[in-house]
Amino acid sequence: MSPRKRPLLPVSSRRKAVDDFFPFNLLPVECQLHVLSFLNEVDKCSCALVCLSWSCLVRSWKLWRVADYSRRGVFHLGQEGLLVSNREFERWKSWVHHYTHHLISRRASLLTLKASFDLGDRCHKWSELLTHLLDNVHCRDLSHLDLNWTFTLLEPLDLRVHTSSSSHQDSITKMDQVNSFQELLTKLTHSCPRISKMRLHFDWSDESVSLLTQFQQLRVLELKYFWVFKGVTPSTLQTLTKSLPNLKSLTLHILVPLRNLGISYTLESRSIEFLDVSPSRGLVFSCLNLPALRELRAKKIVRGITLDRRTRLRIQSRWPCLYHVLREGTPKLQTLNNERLLPTWRDQMYGEMSAILDQSCYCVQHLDSWLW
Repeated sequence: MSPRKRPLLPVSSRRKAVDDFFPFNLLPVECQLHVLSFLNEVDKCSCALVCLSWSCLVRSWKLWRVADYSRRGVFHLGQEGLLVSNREFERWKSWVHHYTHHLISRRASLLTLKASFDLGDRCHKWSELLTHLLDNVHCRDLSHLDLNWTFTLLEPLDLRVHTSSSSHQDSITKMDQVNSFQELLTKLTHSCPRISKMRLHFDWSDESVSLLTQFQQLRVLELKYFWVFKGVTPSTLQTLTKSLPNLKSLTLHILVPLRNLGISYTLESRSIEFLDVSPSRGLVFSCLNLPALRELRAKKIVRGITLDRRTRLRIQSRWPCLYHVLREGTPKLQTLNNERLLPTWRDQMYGEMSAILDQSCYCVQHLDSWLW
């Protein structure tokens, strides 16, 4: 019996079938990896189920360059104060540990690390989890760090009634957070010396400032609130900016405590081109030495404090006008609060800047009602 013959296809149909087929597996491995690098973590895992060759590709450390604990797949976006059930939190915590194991098993070579964990949490030990991750992946080339070490995403709110000793317990918790943060920062200085972009909450202690200044490759830095009652001394701020020679962009979230009203700050840097202090409250500059600065954002925020006129004028009289500070210390300034300045702004007394200064300057000339 003659073997069964395959039906013949028209030449045009055969050409169409060949044209529709793209030989992905015939590409060089580096090209295949480059294509797969555009996928997120979930899609990469789906690709690993296609075939054995794709599974081997997805296991490559070159595809695992980002450790993003804020990307939770099916979990909704967490926010501070969000009501979360214990069951949902346990699911998320399980996901965190599986995700960490996954990155370690892939021998990830990290470029970016994003996380939000309460490092002072002795129960869940998030600090140990991050340390374990850094110990078991390649992080020498880590360049971007986005870390909130004061708050754990999707953690259920504590609705218990606190006793009078709760303030003392809060202080202990804050100290645990700071100690764990400093331990992690110390590890990062040794394991990840090439970090160029950093966004984190900061406690402004001498130890933390000393550790932060060791990241000599920093180009973009954003320091957020840690504890509103923690003040920042002028010398500490000046030491930080002078010790980072490659810093190009600096964003500061500083709340000057009431006991420090009247204090002004000096900022000095040869490299800073962008400075944003608009999230800060009560931060007043007496001197700026920023020869490379091109853009500044500053905002005057009402503090809700009631002072008599004599006390208010005594405090305000200590502060120079922002216009004079900028004219003397920022020769390349081009933009103020998103407003493009004319090249002749230094030759005019306020001029076009009057409206902008009313919103950003704390001096007597431009300040009449910031203390209510």
